[in-house]
Amino acid sequence: MSTLTQKIDFAILFTAENANANGDPLNGNRPRESFDGFGEVSDVCIKRKIRNRLQDMGERIFVQSDDRADDGCDSLRSRAEANEALKAISKGKNTNREEFARISCEEWIDVRSFGQVFAFKDDSVSVGVRGPVSISMAKSVSPIDIVSMQITKSVNSEGGKSGKASDTMGMKHRVEFGLYVAKGSINCQLAEKTGFTDEDAEKIKEALATLFENDCSSARPDGSMEMCRIYWWKHGCKTPRYSSAKVHRSLKIQQKENVSKPSCFDDYEITIEQLDGLTPEIIDLR
Repeated sequence: MSTLTQKIDFAILFTAENANANGDPLNGNRPRESFDGFGEVSDVCIKRKIRNRLQDMGERIFVQSDDRADDGCDSLRSRAEANEALKAISKGKNTNREEFARISCEEWIDVRSFGQVFAFKDDSVSVGVRGPVSISMAKSVSPIDIVSMQITKSVNSEGGKSGKASDTMGMKHRVEFGLYVAKGSINCQLAEKTGFTDEDAEKIKEALATLFENDCSSARPDGSMEMCRIYWWKHGCKTPRYSSAKVHRSLKIQQKENVSKPSCFDDYEITIEQLDGLTPEIIDLR
């Protein structure tokens, strides 16, 4: 298979309704928000979900969640060491870094997509791979309202107590409603280095379309997170006429004038500024 033949830019729109889209562990797991009140979802969180979806599609993933490990490995080191081809060329300081990177990219789709740093404690060599797929953090179009409630347990964590213990209190946070936008690109020059193909790009697009499948939790019940739309620009060449920044700016999302407080996707007006010779594929998922 040939490597990626066309530069790709993309944008994804998704909603959170009575859900914690991405909790901040440094702030009591409250939904992430900027200082001016706009909701945020980290790029790391989005990449985690993409990896999970690719794994569900049968692809081999290097950075697996512990609870989803499907190869018997319990760490990144053990996964790398379990690969016979990598083990054969690992020779300490004399390791061929280019060959190590090539084998890793062939083996794991997330490595050839997002890149990876292979650096483990006490190793004398590290290998870095730059991936062609870059994704920004998602940010809500409008400021979000965060609702917090106190919750309790009906049982004690420890035995030998006749009544409820003092550890039965907790807090739960949710976003009432938010429309989030994340933007990304796929670079042809870096794709040539990792072996990322047109077929891999289609797999990324398929994973984005089903981003929240098999992702439910008490913080994100099924149906509370919804992928709404994907904008997928193919430039037709490796070095395009328009920068990614200009392409992303061509997507304009505004709250409708007659809406005081957005509560659904339809409360926004979405338009595309036409760029000569570049029209996006629009995938409506609602």
